[in-house]
Amino acid sequence: MKIQVKLRILIFCFNIFALTLNYSDSFAQGTLEDYQRAEKVKTESQKVYNAPNSFTWTDDGTFFHYSKQTPQGKEYWIFEAKSGNKKLMFDHEKLAGEVSKISGKTLKPYDLDLNIRSFDPIKNQLVLILENAEWQYKIEESTLEKIKEIPSRGRGYWGQRRDDRVGDPVFSPDKSKSAFIKDNNIFIKNGDIEKQVTFDGVPGHYYAADITWSPDNKKLAALKVRPAEVRKLTLIESAPKSQFQPLFQQRDYVKPGDALPIKTPVLLDLEKDFSYAVESSLIPEQFSISRIAWREDSRSFTFEYNERGHQKYNVIEVNAVQPNAKVLISETSETFIDYSGKNYRKDIADGKEIIWSSERDGWRHLYLIDGKTGNVINQITKGNWVVRNVIHVDEEKRKVIFYASGLNKGEDPYHLHLCSVDFDGSGMQVLTKENANHTITFSPDYKFFIDSYSRQDLPTVSKLVSLDSKPKDLFTIEEAEVNSLYAAGWKEPEIFHAKGRDSQTDIWGLIIKPTNFDPSKKYPVIEYIYAGPHSSHVPKGFRPNYAGLNELAELGFIVVQIDGMGTSNRSKAFHDIAWKNLKDAGFPDRIKWLQAAAKTRTYMDIDNVGIFGTSAGGQSSAGALVFFNDFYKVAVSSCGCHDNRMDKIWWNEQWMGYPIGSHYEECSNTANASKLQGKLLLIVGELDDNVDPASTLQFADALIKEMKDFDMIFVPGMGHSSGGAYGEKKRRDFFVKNLLGVNPPSWN
Repeated sequence: MKIQVKLRILIFCFNIFALTLNYSDSFAQGTLEDYQRAEKVKTESQKVYNAPNSFTWTDDGTFFHYSKQTPQGKEYWIFEAKSGNKKLMFDHEKLAGEVSKISGKTLKPYDLDLNIRSFDPIKNQLVLILENAEWQYKIEESTLEKIKEIPSRGRGYWGQRRDDRVGDPVFSPDKSKSAFIKDNNIFIKNGDIEKQVTFDGVPGHYYAADITWSPDNKKLAALKVRPAEVRKLTLIESAPKSQFQPLFQQRDYVKPGDALPIKTPVLLDLEKDFSYAVESSLIPEQFSISRIAWREDSRSFTFEYNERGHQKYNVIEVNAVQPNAKVLISETSETFIDYSGKNYRKDIADGKEIIWSSERDGWRHLYLIDGKTGNVINQITKGNWVVRNVIHVDEEKRKVIFYASGLNKGEDPYHLHLCSVDFDGSGMQVLTKENANHTITFSPDYKFFIDSYSRQDLPTVSKLVSLDSKPKDLFTIEEAEVNSLYAAGWKEPEIFHAKGRDSQTDIWGLIIKPTNFDPSKKYPVIEYIYAGPHSSHVPKGFRPNYAGLNELAELGFIVVQIDGMGTSNRSKAFHDIAWKNLKDAGFPDRIKWLQAAAKTRTYMDIDNVGIFGTSAGGQSSAGALVFFNDFYKVAVSSCGCHDNRMDKIWWNEQWMGYPIGSHYEECSNTANASKLQGKLLLIVGELDDNVDPASTLQFADALIKEMKDFDMIFVPGMGHSSGGAYGEKKRRDFFVKNLLGVNPPSWN
């Protein structure tokens, strides 16, 4: 009897154990099935049809053409602006046959990936770039004829420093003379006669070949250069294709604190035979001298001076009649001037007035400047919103057309809207109305524009609009077709915003769930981070699988992306958080955002948060475990800049400032390696010439010396990357193992 009771108890316990196993399996995460579904998501997310990425107008503005993905493949279309008629641009089968003959490869009609240089609607022909040559395709005749060969220039390296004495002769506007460099000096050639016009150029202090003629052919604006030694980035290619033994490579790579060339603008009057060099007191500690440009009447030229440290940015005018130089516009900041891609300047009526962008009132706006005195005539735009980019300036109508964001209360403050305003600040119009992000393509005469608008949860609509005094919708060009995408189980991300560290400012981001989402479950959270202060980074248009985040969610995670303070396209105060403080990376805002989201989303397990990123995101993701490890538990960091002294000068001095100080070390993952907590995977390519791979290796060295546990993948032959397909596999496995507590499938 006792034996039977014991047996029944044993069977009962076994059944409970089996039920537990079955229950666990039915709610499994990180399984082979999840990985397979993630791969399916990658394929299914491409099923967005009839959503053109770009449009190209003909020169006369009567037609535009575009390509779009359809269920059968890629199609090319033309659209007549006046009538709204559209048709296939050409017979895809016939053109595929002609291209196949040239390439020697059999191409399917709807797999053509064409580089269309131009389209002539009158002659009904295209100019294409194929096999390093220009080809003319006559659509009616279906004939392809080579026009000319295009010499292959190869891929240039972004950081390459050239000898600025080397360059082609520069011809005067009337083509009668040319200026060139010889023996470090400037010479003029008039017919067969050469004349030396400078005599003080020497090998260590020479004239540059970037010479600018005055419109009257009588004067030159030149640069005299005192060069600086250029640091070399050293790379070893361990497994080159060309040979068995490793290859040694070097790149020009200037880092924060390095000496920079000193460039002095010089005026040369060829008729009066004199020169004038701008005083060094006007251009001390220079980071760059740029945009040398003559006035149309040759009375003067201007240039822009970016002071090292990026707290002063001046427009300087050099008088060519009574030689002297003066500061025309001076932009200053106690933190940084966001010069890289954000400064705008447009000279009106040969410099009588200047349209200038500035953040002097705390938001990026446009100002009308007196071109003679440099005084502000009036502020053109004003308000707690941001001018993002100037599209067109109509001098005759005295009107500016521009992108702005943050205009509409309650709308995502990053949405781009098209606007116009008069020079005097009156007549402000918002030309796009839909609550969405707008991408605009104007006709050459600015009478029409194509408006493509979407949100992360709103598929793209493209329409043609006429622009007179008020915009008028003419035709719908395309509407994205996403039925197949939704039928495959795809779900749009959730747009969420919550208050940041100051309890006042809204922080915006996305929440992505797996397709088999179950609200009764608990999901670890993974944040994809890129906090580079040069922009904002959460996508605002319709992108069904941005950066593979939907695929990652399929493994059993909630995946988020957030724009915290320290990134741009908001107020100056929002941006200034990054100043000398890149380790911050908006983390106080990100953490508050995640905590706010989890309050009403019990499925978000914010006690179990991972993070990953690449480049600046690699610095931030590793930094999460160094500086914010009470919240973040697992990180994957790809090709990170782990100490800002090790990375490229322009990006790091822009935000971290100059001279180098203790704040660089305070923000360094490497210098603070002893603080690391949690699980870390480092990925870096040995040929990364964007972020010095030694930055990752030095961080690894510091971790080893601190006896910290971490994993690392050093990828032979790879450049600046998240790790490629192998790195993606290891990243997913790392999160599955360390956030889900599940051993990934055995891939071998």
